[in-house]
Amino acid sequence: QVRLVESGGGLVQAGGSLRLSCAAAGRTLINYGVGWFRLVPGLEREFVGAISPTGSLTKYAAHVLGRFTISRDDAKNMVYLEMNSLKPEDTAVYYCAAGTYGMSEYGYDDWGQGTQVTVSS
Repeated sequence: QVRLVESGGGLVQAGGSLRLSCAAAGRTLINYGVGWFRLVPGLEREFVGAISPTGSLTKYAAHVLGRFTISRDDAKNMVYLEMNSLKPEDTAVYYCAAGTYGMSEYGYDDWGQGTQVTVSS
């Protein structure tokens, strides 16, 4: 089991940037794809993006493509979500998860507790 802890969330104005971090403990992330998801109250958790186990591939949801970037530092057992040009509709709790390189939350077994991102207009 991989224990994941997200950090870096907060309040930012529209157009601003945040970098979320996902720290892993208990097991190396080297053999895991890592996904980022977000949850808005009243809605289903949605896919944001993912990075492959080697870090050579990334994929993103259409609504964040070109604004968000995922990277990983396996030496530090960390994964990052760089978010630029933030919009109020990006407001959500963001989660990282370890598992496959898929877009479905069912492909991920280990989840962090989430970090709140609030974008003001």
